[in-house]
Amino acid sequence: MKNPRGTLRLGIVSQLFRVESLHVTPVSDDDSVDSVGPSSTKEILRGLNLTVNEGEVHAIMGPNGCGKSTLASTLLASPEYEVTSGRLVYKGEDITDWSTDVRAKAGIFLAFQYPQEIAGVSVIQFLRQALSARKGLDLSVLELRLSVMDWMKRLGMDSSFVDRYLNEGFSGGEKKRNEIMQMAILEPDLAILDETDSGLDIDALRIVAKGIREVRVDRPKLGIVLITHYQRLLDELQPDFVHIMVDGRIVKSGGMEIAAELEKSGYEAYR
Repeated sequence: MKNPRGTLRLGIVSQLFRVESLHVTPVSDDDSVDSVGPSSTKEILRGLNLTVNEGEVHAIMGPNGCGKSTLASTLLASPEYEVTSGRLVYKGEDITDWSTDVRAKAGIFLAFQYPQEIAGVSVIQFLRQALSARKGLDLSVLELRLSVMDWMKRLGMDSSFVDRYLNEGFSGGEKKRNEIMQMAILEPDLAILDETDSGLDIDALRIVAKGIREVRVDRPKLGIVLITHYQRLLDELQPDFVHIMVDGRIVKSGGMEIAAELEKSGYEAYR
């Protein structure tokens, strides 16, 4: 079996994750249906389909407001959105009704477009709690510090980084590198990266892309859904599939040639 780039895939390809005809609306603060009108008028995802096999990288591109970040949030069960129809299947199980913590423990990871600051909680404390929840490991701070040193070096982080409060005072590049370090340490099976390249200069982007590539070397079965506006990250990572998303649906899929088409003609041809 070959992917769009022509690389031969050996052995049996195992399906990791599937999105089936997903329809999603935002959750209103007002319970009155009359105050918000019919749900169809506020629907963001409108029958989206996507299948990710083990080891594949899928890039999703689309104009602002097409629903890319809504998709990322929905995949981790954000309470801001409601699945009105369709389903999510992970490793053969229907997880549509699973809560965020259950999905995370099962191995689904989300790197945020805008990581939140958590004052008073250091990076190392956060990683320790997250690793305990994800894998049931009760490592000491010293044990965990030793295990993350290699990844800090790979991602160009100073050794004192893990003692800082989570994302407090971090530059854009530091926030994104920290997200990739979390992905490396927590060892998910499916990673959703929501505009990881947002706000990065070219040097920071290359460091982050290198980190993603190295995580994939360590975990070749890791599936990645990469949401981005820019071809430069795709050039660094060379995804297996590129999807164009418009008005809450994936309207075209292919390989890197899709990204090249977008550079020339933009999204108008797909509306």
